[in-house]
Amino acid sequence: MKTDKKLVKMAELAILTAIVIIFQMLGSFIHIGPTSISLVLVPIAAGAIILGPASGAFLGFVFGAITLWAGISGTDLFTSVLFAAHPVYTSLICILKATLAGLAAGLVFKALKNKNSYVAAIAACAACPIVNTGLFILGSLLFLGETISANFAPGISVVYFLIIICAGLNFIAELLLNIILSPAICRLYKILNKI
Repeated sequence: MKTDKKLVKMAELAILTAIVIIFQMLGSFIHIGPTSISLVLVPIAAGAIILGPASGAFLGFVFGAITLWAGISGTDLFTSVLFAAHPVYTSLICILKATLAGLAAGLVFKALKNKNSYVAAIAACAACPIVNTGLFILGSLLFLGETISANFAPGISVVYFLIIICAGLNFIAELLLNIILSPAICRLYKILNKI
């Protein structure tokens, strides 16, 4: 019986990984400002809730790796410019922000699920874009500010560019999408836990 649950969990993780890959590839075509909307945060939060923090971190890592690959290959102009100027910092930011977003969603859900699973799902789904965007802004300010200023924000503050122009509308869209879908994710969690 334990082996069956392990196989089901592996299959669920494989399906969510495929969804993450597809959503990230499709999401890279949907832009608000210079960056794309991360539709992928929904399956990452779902995976973190349904399968736990480690699975959320893995799904986040997959998201970060695809984002990095888009920068290396030139598919995403913003990431490509940053990678060309700072390959190590850009790689670390891409991978760490996404991995930690998935991990945070799982940890938040785990900490709150026994009190109220719906509140836990909403908090976990909110944590994912908050951590992803927050670490992106922090990493960009610390390590990529000059490159961003020279290539994307001439004449304006890098802080203004990152928070308002770059992350502002994208972050709001990602946060709202995750929160709106959180009750459905919570319901799915309850159904799968009964299996």
